[in-house]
Amino acid sequence: MRSRQTTEKRADAMTLKQSIKTLWPYITKFKGRVFIALLALIGAKGATLLMPWALKEIIDSVDKSINPILAIPALLLLMYGGLRFASVFLGEVRDAVFSRVTEHAMRDIGLKVFKHLHSLELAFHLDRQTGGISRDIERGTSGLSFLMRFLMFNIVPTLFEILTVAIIFGTLFSVWFALITLLAVAIYITFTVTVTQWRNRFIREANAADNLSNTRAIDSLLNYETVKYFNNEQFEAKTYDSFLANWESARLKNRMSLLALNSGQALIIASAITALMWLGSSDVVTGALSIGELVMINAYMIQLFLPLNFLGFVYREIRRALTDLENMLGLLNKKPQVTNAPNANTLNVKNGEIAFNNVSFSYNANRPILNNISFKVKAGSKVAIVGASGAGKSSLARLLYRFYDVTSGNITIDNQAISSVTLDSLRKAIAIVPQDTVLFNTTIRENIAYGRPSASDSDIDKAIEMAHLKDFINTLADGDKTRVGERGLKVSGGEKQRIAIARAILKQSPILIFDEATSALDSQAEQVILKAMHEVASEHTSIVIAHRLSTITDAHTIIVLKSGQIVEQGQHNELLALGGEYAHMWALQQQD
Repeated sequence: MRSRQTTEKRADAMTLKQSIKTLWPYITKFKGRVFIALLALIGAKGATLLMPWALKEIIDSVDKSINPILAIPALLLLMYGGLRFASVFLGEVRDAVFSRVTEHAMRDIGLKVFKHLHSLELAFHLDRQTGGISRDIERGTSGLSFLMRFLMFNIVPTLFEILTVAIIFGTLFSVWFALITLLAVAIYITFTVTVTQWRNRFIREANAADNLSNTRAIDSLLNYETVKYFNNEQFEAKTYDSFLANWESARLKNRMSLLALNSGQALIIASAITALMWLGSSDVVTGALSIGELVMINAYMIQLFLPLNFLGFVYREIRRALTDLENMLGLLNKKPQVTNAPNANTLNVKNGEIAFNNVSFSYNANRPILNNISFKVKAGSKVAIVGASGAGKSSLARLLYRFYDVTSGNITIDNQAISSVTLDSLRKAIAIVPQDTVLFNTTIRENIAYGRPSASDSDIDKAIEMAHLKDFINTLADGDKTRVGERGLKVSGGEKQRIAIARAILKQSPILIFDEATSALDSQAEQVILKAMHEVASEHTSIVIAHRLSTITDAHTIIVLKSGQIVEQGQHNELLALGGEYAHMWALQQQD
């Protein structure tokens, strides 16, 4: 299925004014470097503007009609060579000095966007496509680099040079030289801006197609095994090619519009140069201008129109960079929905008692998930939550972790509402073993250490022992230095779950959540995991979300959810004796 592409800015993209306002502090952060770079810029432009004059003096000094006694003007030649060197050298100095400003700005803004993405709620990341976001950030940082380098040191200086050359022409020669120059520049800039604005829709279309094809490729490669299970290699290739075809079409439109822009620019420049050379040649014939002055006019035209041609390229790229940058910075416009309350306190966990008080929740108004849920998890106890798929079991864990906020009611830990404490302190107090453990593409030990990066080696070794990972690690040639592969695909489900348990142990949180941690395991792996879970949970307040009822028979309390409501609550034997929902689920599982 082909996704619809958009040629318009995204709704959350920043405007040009917002983008400049966001970038300005990064430009002015290194004021000393910016000042030195500006001095080098002025020196380079001054040398560039003096070169045609020096060339004119050299030619006139060797012209017999002006200077019958021919002599090689050594000083002028040295001056000309020095000016040419200075224009290049000072330009390099400018770029070298300003590069720290550019690179540091790229680092700061990239870090800011990265941190902001981590501050956004789970719903944002479930809705967004990771491949598209990564391309937005990649193109946005490249666009930032281009803007920092060219906007300050090419656009403004080139416009200054145009004005200076027009004044020189009008003062030394004829007002017509200045008028033709300024008119050509005005037509050129107007044409460039107008056509570039028209071309932006093709640039956005190409970017949208690039995002879609990249996202599809990443999605397909991350689901490599699923592709193989269903023999869908050709289907994936065909689908990916359809995205690439859209990208190819968008790029072709972009290229053809560029042809129109470049051709129009070339016509304007050629017409202006022809008109100026006609005037200059006529004045040389009448004796109003010397050969040296004609050469000076020609040199100024070359110096003027080459940067002017480059100005067209820079403007196009600036518009393109701004489009890319607007999308990246637009991510900063997305406000987190789950944030710290004003004057939020640090969570102080003394016992670890959890209470859900009349909690209702829905992901959207048309789909209620939990309805008026109330229960307590006493300090140091183990509470199991069971129910059919979609009953709202995992939503309870997400609410406790504040991935989402409750629609109504509240959740407390040791009588402190979790909405009134800092997110950082809340999440430090809770460790989770998820149903689907996703590991980083690094070693087993580094994945475990992720639970607490500051942990000592002895703490990591202890976590490995408690999670019953030692025997497995000893069978590996590289031990705990073995890499687990992307998303942990090189280790089995049971091994991943034990790594997740070790990671949760290492976090040293007083509250533990096991979210269907054994649902995908065989009986032997399940027993190992259950043993580890039992040993770990014995010293913590724990919530076990379970599908297999046989894994939670030792729970102090079992809560049965159905359609977002608590229908039964009690211990295993009590619930069996009731002969209700739990007993029915137990009978079905025993029969299976």
